[in-house]
Amino acid sequence: MKKKVLSVLSLSIAFWMNAQEKDSLTKNKIEEVVITGQYTQQSINKSIYKVDVIDAQQIKNMAATNVADVLNQSLNIQITPDTRSGNSTANMMGLDGNYVKILIDNIPVVGDTGLGSNIDLTKLSLNNIERIEIVKGSMGVEYGNGAVAGVINIITRKTSAKKVAVKASLQEETVRNNYDLKKKGNGRHIQNFNVDYNIDSNWFANISFNHNQFMGYEGESRGYKYFGTDPEIKRGYEWNPKDQYDASALVRYTKNKTSFYYKLSYLNEKFNFYNPEMSRIPLNDGLGGVVYQSRDREYNTNRWIHQFNIQANLGNIRYMGDFSYQTQDRKYFDYNYDIPNRSVTSKDEKRSYYQTDIVYSRGMFSNFLNNKTFDFQLGYELDYTNGQAALIAGQFFGDSVKRNIFTYSTFVSGEWNISDQFSVRPGARLSVSDRFDNQFNYALSARLKTSENSNLRAVAGTANRFPTYDELFTYFVNINHDLQGNPDLNPEKGFSAGLFWDQNFSAGNDWKIAYGVNALYLDVQDRIEMVMVKKPSTYKYMNLNTYRNMLLSANVDFRKDQLAFSLRGSVNGTSVSMNELEHTSPTDFQYLVQAGASANYKLKNSGTGFSLYYKYTGPGRNYVLESDSEGFRLGKTDGFHMMDFIVSQPFWKDHMEVSVGVKNIFDVTSLNSTANAGSAHTAGADRINLYYGRSYFARLIYQF
Repeated sequence: MKKKVLSVLSLSIAFWMNAQEKDSLTKNKIEEVVITGQYTQQSINKSIYKVDVIDAQQIKNMAATNVADVLNQSLNIQITPDTRSGNSTANMMGLDGNYVKILIDNIPVVGDTGLGSNIDLTKLSLNNIERIEIVKGSMGVEYGNGAVAGVINIITRKTSAKKVAVKASLQEETVRNNYDLKKKGNGRHIQNFNVDYNIDSNWFANISFNHNQFMGYEGESRGYKYFGTDPEIKRGYEWNPKDQYDASALVRYTKNKTSFYYKLSYLNEKFNFYNPEMSRIPLNDGLGGVVYQSRDREYNTNRWIHQFNIQANLGNIRYMGDFSYQTQDRKYFDYNYDIPNRSVTSKDEKRSYYQTDIVYSRGMFSNFLNNKTFDFQLGYELDYTNGQAALIAGQFFGDSVKRNIFTYSTFVSGEWNISDQFSVRPGARLSVSDRFDNQFNYALSARLKTSENSNLRAVAGTANRFPTYDELFTYFVNINHDLQGNPDLNPEKGFSAGLFWDQNFSAGNDWKIAYGVNALYLDVQDRIEMVMVKKPSTYKYMNLNTYRNMLLSANVDFRKDQLAFSLRGSVNGTSVSMNELEHTSPTDFQYLVQAGASANYKLKNSGTGFSLYYKYTGPGRNYVLESDSEGFRLGKTDGFHMMDFIVSQPFWKDHMEVSVGVKNIFDVTSLNSTANAGSAHTAGADRINLYYGRSYFARLIYQF
């Protein structure tokens, strides 16, 4: 394996060192713009927030299959998969998906438990994505509930330079050493199709379709057909199969200073959970016959998203409004599976595991004074969420809990350009809910142009997180368990402050260099955790814990002609105060080191492209409760290296492109860990499943 890695590195370095031809596109590159946290679309250099951008070309170079794959390359973002449920969420600054707001075109995405937070990123395809914008830190004034650790905004494409543009692609991947083209075979199979049509100078339409079929990975298990008696061998999969279809349609109108678009998106996902436990049932037929049977589960998710956006001028006042109706229903049914005979013997009725219906609107008014020196923005946001939820362990009070939550927010901010070099933006938001106390968030941001090509940004702000269904309403009580939610929980409160400095310049021999240094502090009060409130087994969600995180990071990017190369590094420190009946955890900081590099090179004459991505995540440490008698101990999770290498070759005047490559070169699967705390009724695992190992892929793209 080391020889393979060294050969890949040697090949990549050779291409970097032989970069001789100039890239005319780089020299004429249009200035990058962002919309996250802005009054209107803004140059990234003039943005008052530090915004990290992953553009469409970078996404294409990665040969990723969904948003989770793309974000896994980013430092200080770790995608956390749950192989039992099939969901993968973003962990940012040490906090899980409940604290990261996921948006599509500035609108929060519906998920199992609400709007925008704890979103399964594998359900977000890359078809028709223009770029992904990332802002770290509490963004409660701009984006409200859940934007505690940061915001990830997925911007879709809404224009085309051609009258008609058609793009289709096929991608085939191995799943470690498993691959088969047959319908019931192994591997991952992805197909997508996209059509753009400029109807006239004002109207644009788009349709897209994507299919992503993951056939599962057995790992140490033996698949759903296994029914052996060896207790060391388990039936089922380490990564269960899932099959996704998603489609969207968009129509957009633009004339003068008015534009609007309507977009409809649909997702269907089938996820199979194959139970590793089997039952051996004697037939009592006098012949010693037996039946091997397992209790399996199938999930079916349907998601509809309706989005309408309008931007218009009302006199001098600029208005931007977002309106959305979204619904997601994750149904499940359990069934008894006769393994030797490959048949379903009985099947339960379908029930909703999570069901969420959301009406959402966000409106912003700006440019009241028509003044370049000072402007202010008034905005509102309303979210009406109606849903129901049921735990895998059992239903709430014997049935699904149905609740609705209405939240209305109004926010205001002002941007004062004190000089050409210095601008500030204070802001505040008041959120009123029919279930929780009023929440007040504030922000203060400033940008200092330290030179023609450098900026210093200072950002401070707050955000709250409302409790989830599980935290409010869980009720699972039997002879062995007493697990209860808490309807009286208070929202969590987050505060962050950061300094961000960046510089770019041109050096000799046409080198373009950009670098930056970032420091960010995050504090979360009233953390909600399930804690023991009475021995031996009575647990309840409580507002008890505090969380602190410090992040120091740096990056440097080099570009010359056809070569782009970047280096990144960070140190992340986390302190958590946890309380149990008789014990309180230590609050010293535990540090995590990460480093990354990427390189892209393109041969001018042939157009052959080479891409290399590397990320190192050091050992992680955190305190976990050892036992009621021994208190807390410091656990450790192993570090790991990730690397992908991709080669792309265009043909037929760039109408066709073939790409091949290898992902997860170092063959990372699961990690040793003594840092997993057990839940209220399960022990902590000593392994963490992160990936399914090295895979190879081939992709064919056709476009005109």
